Amino acid sequence: MLLDLFNRPIYNLRISVTSKCNLKCFYCHSEGIEEKDNEELSIQDLMAIARLAASYEVKTVKLTGGEPLLRSDIVEVVNSLYSMKKFIEISMVTNGSLLKQYALELKTAGLKRVNVSLPTLDREKFKRITGGELEPVLEGIKEAVEVGLNPVKINMVLLKGINGEEIDSMIAYSVASGTLLQIIELEPVRISSKLFTTYHEPIDSLEEKLAKLSKSIYYRDDMHKRKIFELDSTRVEVVHPIENTEFCSHCNRLRVTYDGFFKPCLMVSDNHVDARRCLETRDYHALRSAFLKAVTLRKPFCIDQC
Repeated sequence: MLLDLFNRPIYNLRISVTSKCNLKCFYCHSEGIEEKDNEELSIQDLMAIARLAASYEVKTVKLTGGEPLLRSDIVEVVNSLYSMKKFIEISMVTNGSLLKQYALELKTAGLKRVNVSLPTLDREKFKRITGGELEPVLEGIKEAVEVGLNPVKINMVLLKGINGEEIDSMIAYSVASGTLLQIIELEPVRISSKLFTTYHEPIDSLEEKLAKLSKSIYYRDDMHKRKIFELDSTRVEVVHPIENTEFCSHCNRLRVTYDGFFKPCLMVSDNHVDARRCLETRDYHALRSAFLKAVTLRKPFCIDQC
């Protein structure tokens, strides 16, 4: 198993497969990726990185964007990863707008589960937040559950003054739809300080509320030591990155940008490791060196940009 300089294992690879998106969520950090005109990595590039990660016992791969379903060969990408037989789980984060169309193909190709971004169940609010329509997303979630991309997780970013009063209805929706709810604290990544100040809702009070409703509370030791609240009919996971030393210190991820950079940390934008030349020349020794350099740049804390 690969360990960083702080003895933390790396067993999750998070790959952004495209920068394209068909929604305009005003809070979106786009995986912390800066706007560029660079081309997307090819399937051959992605597989080279995946094989390298697998050689260090990375066990899970999560595909992100942008919106990954806008990539024309996304089903082939999933199937190529699955055919390696090296990963215990291949999953995806999607806005859900195209999920109804792709769910069965993705399941057949080897995708195990999906996270779907859903900040609200109110159609007008959804339009305001994302610029898109709610109904295709709800249909996509339903289809994903039906074809077995389970557990389907609902990613709800908590936004002050917009969706805080919807927690109960989102919990009820997760029960009715057969999904799990994941409530995410707004992060100050690639958004203005004004926007963050306006919409950031500290998540401590929500955790206190959920604790009172819970039969038990436990932690995901494999993922930022997140709290999971076991309710009577479902469970709710809370992603609490702000003023939480456990979040960074228990991170096991390495990120890959859509255009070929290794990204040691979502919160930091000035330490990306460029792997494009290695991939262009198929210099796998140099690619390995770039991968390992990115691992050495990981830190269990964030100060300047957090």
